[in-house]
Amino acid sequence: MGGVDLLDSFIGNSHLTFEELYTTLVQIEAILNSRPLSPLSSDPNDLNPLTPGHFLVGRPLTALPVPKLDNINPTRLQRWERVESLRQHFWTRWHKEYVSELQQKTKWKYSKGSLKKGTLVIIKEEATPPMKWNLGRIIEVHPGVDGVTRVADIQTRKGIITRAFNRICPLPLDEETVEDQDLQRRGAC
Repeated sequence: MGGVDLLDSFIGNSHLTFEELYTTLVQIEAILNSRPLSPLSSDPNDLNPLTPGHFLVGRPLTALPVPKLDNINPTRLQRWERVESLRQHFWTRWHKEYVSELQQKTKWKYSKGSLKKGTLVIIKEEATPPMKWNLGRIIEVHPGVDGVTRVADIQTRKGIITRAFNRICPLPLDEETVEDQDLQRRGAC
């Protein structure tokens, strides 16, 4: 779904003042600019990604924690809570669709059916707060009986977890960089 369609689908019927609409659009811009592009460094212990925010303000964009407002009737929300509810709704939908799209591109265009040690990945989880990306580095892969890797151990900030390939998504520029480096080592470039 395109950005304009997504924006229209959830703001379309909201009656917002100019300031509320402007605030919502700026918050959506921050969400889009918080997405991870590639690893920030080649250090295998570094879990920090390069984001568009680095180019804009020199560091990753962050947001203050706010209680979830999705279970509250929208007519009971105050003006600021309505704007925050719109931000949370946009994040939930966009995050889910963006990671799924990245996963599909990685699976069919970049990946040759295997995960590699040291790859920085986004970990798919349902209830992540806005602008919070769960990242980790693959430290061990577990190929199946057919030789295709479908499960990996991942080092995260909270420890080591095991996830199936359908629950993780390698960063797109990380995969391209790895392939380019392999080609350069072989002397193909």
